[in-house]
Amino acid sequence: QVQLAESGGGLVQAGGSLSLSCAASGRTFSTYVLAWFRQAPGKEREFVGGISWSNGNTYYADSVKGRFTISRDIAENTVNLQMNSLKPEDTAVYYCAGRRGYAVLTRREEYDYWGQGTQVTVSS
Repeated sequence: QVQLAESGGGLVQAGGSLSLSCAASGRTFSTYVLAWFRQAPGKEREFVGGISWSNGNTYYADSVKGRFTISRDIAENTVNLQMNSLKPEDTAVYYCAGRRGYAVLTRREEYDYWGQGTQVTVSS
């Protein structure tokens, strides 16, 4: 059973930085994709970015490209989301998600495993 657990959320001022971490367990993840989604109040859950565990390839939503960076730590089985130049519109609950495969897909329906989420609040 795959388990994903996010950590690192919090409150930050606009323009600041925050780092989230997703600890993955229960499998060997060499054939998995791990991704980050977010959901703001009253909005649909949306794709933020993802990484293919096998080769480290990443893909980002246009809204975060150039500001957010996803990386993986193979030894620790973690995926990190470094968020810089944060904006109030980045405020949301951030979820880690996983799927078997090699391609980073952007639809939430493609992901089978989800963490519990962590709140990120960016004040103006």
